[in-house]
Amino acid sequence: MKSQKSVFICSSCAHESLKWLGKCPQCGSWNSFVEEKVEPKAPKGTVQYKGARPTKLKDITYSNTHRLLTGTGELDRVLGGGFMPGSIILLGGDPGIGKSTLILQAASKLLLPVLYVSGEESAQQIKLRADRLGVDSEHLLLLAETELNAILQAIDEYKPSLVVIDSIQTTFDSNLDNSPGAITQLRECTSRLMDATKKNGFTTLLIGHITKEGTIAGPKILEHIVDTVIMFEGDSSNSYRILRAQKNRFGSTNEIGVFEMLDTGLREVQNPSELFIGERTANVSGSVITCTMEGTRPILLEIQGLVTPSHFGSPQRVSNGFDYRRLSILLAVLEKRNGLRLSNANVFLNITGGVRVDEPAIDLPVCCAIASNLLEKRIDPSVIVIGETGLGGEIRSISNIDKRLQEAERIGFTKVVIPSRNVRSITYKGKLKILGVDNLQDALKHVLIQ
Repeated sequence: MKSQKSVFICSSCAHESLKWLGKCPQCGSWNSFVEEKVEPKAPKGTVQYKGARPTKLKDITYSNTHRLLTGTGELDRVLGGGFMPGSIILLGGDPGIGKSTLILQAASKLLLPVLYVSGEESAQQIKLRADRLGVDSEHLLLLAETELNAILQAIDEYKPSLVVIDSIQTTFDSNLDNSPGAITQLRECTSRLMDATKKNGFTTLLIGHITKEGTIAGPKILEHIVDTVIMFEGDSSNSYRILRAQKNRFGSTNEIGVFEMLDTGLREVQNPSELFIGERTANVSGSVITCTMEGTRPILLEIQGLVTPSHFGSPQRVSNGFDYRRLSILLAVLEKRNGLRLSNANVFLNITGGVRVDEPAIDLPVCCAIASNLLEKRIDPSVIVIGETGLGGEIRSISNIDKRLQEAERIGFTKVVIPSRNVRSITYKGKLKILGVDNLQDALKHVLIQ
């Protein structure tokens, strides 16, 4: 009998090595190799395989599959219109953020059989949560199980339309010697669940753990296997949660869903613009309103800037919800092109509501918020600022300008500062007073007041 061998696998990128390495040669991460036992392969036989025959593209037919609507509009929006039958979805998020609560509420609204498999809680614990949330559905089946073969047997017996695995890190295949949560177990369990999902046409939703770096635990191959990856984001000290798609083979990856955590569960936020700017103090310097696009939805956000003298060696640069390196670039532009002394000052930037924004259209409002607080001049509370800032201090055009203007007018703003190139191309016919600017200096003249 052959002795079982071991291989070392990088937990970050799944790179394999015959010996332990301190640093992964592929992704560069340190102390990421873990030992995995290799299952012995069956002896090679003489089985003859019939090769698959290619089909002409024009001869391939398909049927328009109807999605499963959850009744939770924000979740359906992020998924691209509901659960796609035959798809496998991975949901990640920090512990206690509300992943199980979200899925339990959504699954209870489906009028089709749902199998909720829990490897971390007993059926009684889930029942207690369901009673607190007011969830009572005859179509929801609970199974406290972690062994994969028992789960697949239950799927074959009850034939659900949606299968929830909470969580994939606790699921294991007893035919493998590795412990639950090991890379081999994650990969094999996910592959077998995907195979059953594709063959039988139901939807599988996997709930995944998060590492301290904020990524889904396990190798990246786990995210490559599934069809959709969605993240549930938010601060435990804040009641608002953001649902964001990172990968979606059946929809857009730019859409977000906004929820509010209450004692009775998660509540959808239908109008996030009013939510994020509702607590704004208009008579304080360093506050500006902008409009960002999340998929097809325009959302108004408040950007706050704070500049203080630095009495120590290196000034602080703290950014919440905005890229730190991008902030450093904009500070350099303000100092070089506008003569604002920021190299010896602490700069703090905050996007309210716990939202993280990456699009360049908020460059100009970030610069205005910082300049406003540095110069102790308020920004006109009736104006919205939108635009990308270049290294030369020029203001560059942005996309979806008409949708942004319509949202600003709907909320009640009267003026908007946008790039001059966008003024010539807009089709908007509303009542907003539109101010086009070519450079950062002109923008500051329009928005800053005494």
